[in-house]
Amino acid sequence: MYRPDSKFVALFLCSSALLIGCGDDEATGQASGTGASAGAAGSAGSAGSGGAGGTSGAGGASAIPAPGELRVIEPGAPTICSRDTPFRYFVRGGDPKKIVIDFQGGGACWNALTCSVAGSIFNEAAPTAAAIEAAVKNETFGGIYRFDKAENPIAGFTFVHIPYCTGDVHWGDATVEYSADVKIQHKGFVNSQEVLKWVYANYDPDQILVTGCSAGAYGAIGHSAWIAQQYPNAKVSVLADSGCGVVSDTFFKESFPNWNAQLPTFVTDLQGKDINTLSIVDLYTAVAKDFPNVRFAQQTAAFDKDQTTYYTVMGGVEADWSPKMQQTLVDISAGATNFSYYLSPGPVHCIHPYDLMYSRTTGGMQYTTWLDQLVSGASAPATAKCDGAGCQDDAFCNACAAKTETDPACKWCEGWPKP
Repeated sequence: MYRPDSKFVALFLCSSALLIGCGDDEATGQASGTGASAGAAGSAGSAGSGGAGGTSGAGGASAIPAPGELRVIEPGAPTICSRDTPFRYFVRGGDPKKIVIDFQGGGACWNALTCSVAGSIFNEAAPTAAAIEAAVKNETFGGIYRFDKAENPIAGFTFVHIPYCTGDVHWGDATVEYSADVKIQHKGFVNSQEVLKWVYANYDPDQILVTGCSAGAYGAIGHSAWIAQQYPNAKVSVLADSGCGVVSDTFFKESFPNWNAQLPTFVTDLQGKDINTLSIVDLYTAVAKDFPNVRFAQQTAAFDKDQTTYYTVMGGVEADWSPKMQQTLVDISAGATNFSYYLSPGPVHCIHPYDLMYSRTTGGMQYTTWLDQLVSGASAPATAKCDGAGCQDDAFCNACAAKTETDPACKWCEGWPKP
C-alpha cells in the first residue's frame, strides 16, 4: 500500500510520453476532448453537452477517446476524495476491444491516528489535469505505462486509470468523523463503481486486464467480480501487483467497519458471511470459484519492503510477513485452480510502474512473457517463483548496489540484503 513520492505519483498517474496533451478545458463534471449530451452513468456529472458528462451521466458513446488521446473526467457527485476534494479519473484511448482497468495504489488509513497524518500515509486527493500535463513532459515513464514499447503485453490497449484518494483500498462507502478535526470520506467503492459504470456504458471489450499496484491490488480483486459479471463473454484477467493481504489478526475488524467495506456478496461463497472475518484467501477463492473462466493472479516480491512495513504498522512482526505471504499464495492456489502467481526475489514493491518488469526473470520465466500469457495466451501461465535462498538473491538489487542499474525501483533496494 505504498504512497509514492511526488515524482512517482506523476509517473503512476499519467504514465506515458505518448499521452497526447491534457488540454486546458478541465472543469468540474467535464472531460478534456469532445463529449456528448447523452449520459452514460446515471445521475453523476453535470458537464452539459460539451463535456463527457451531460446532465444525466458521466459520458456518452462519443466520449470514447481516440487512440493515444487522454481524457480527464470529473464526474461530480456521488464521487469524492477523502477530504472533500473532487475525484477525477483518466482514460487513454486505444483498441476499444482491449481494455486495462488500473486501480491506483497509495496507502490506507483506518483510525484517528492513521487518518490524521495528512498526505503521508495515504493519498488524500486525486491528481489535477495540470499534474497530468506536467507528467507528460516527464520522460521517466516505465513499466506497463510504456504504451509504445513492443515488449509491453498491453501496448495498444485502452487504459482506464482509477485514482485512489480515500484511504480504504477502493472498498469503502462511509463518511467517518474520527475526531473533531479529522473527517474522512471513505468512498473508494463509490468512486470506482462510478468509473466502471462509465466503462460499461461505453465499451464492449473482448479482452480485459484488471490490475493495480499496492492498495490498487485490493481494488482489482475487490471489484473484479462486478467486472466479470458485466462482461461474461470477455477474456478477463485479474492481476494484483504487490498487495497480498497479509494483515494482523485484528486489522479487518478495525478497518472494515470504519470503511463500511463493500465486497461482492452476490458471490456464492460470500453470501451471508461476515466480511469483517474474511481473509484474502476467502475472497480470492470465492470469486475465482464463481468465475472459473477468469484468470486470477498475483505478483509480489518475497521480501516486499512496503508490504512488510505496513504489516508492522498493523502490529505484525516483520520476520513473519514473508512466510505468511507465501503460505497465503499456496492456500489460494489450493482453493482456486484458475489462480497462479509470480514470486520475485528481493524487496521491490510493485513491478508494473518500473522498467524492471522488462528484465525480471524468476524460476526461468521472464515476467513480460508470463504477463503476456496471462492476458492473451490460450491458457493461463503456471506459477513462477523463487525458492529458498534464491528469494534473497536479487540480481536487480545487486545491480543497483553496483551502480550499473538506475531504474527508480532501485530505491526499494536500499539496505538490502539485511544483515
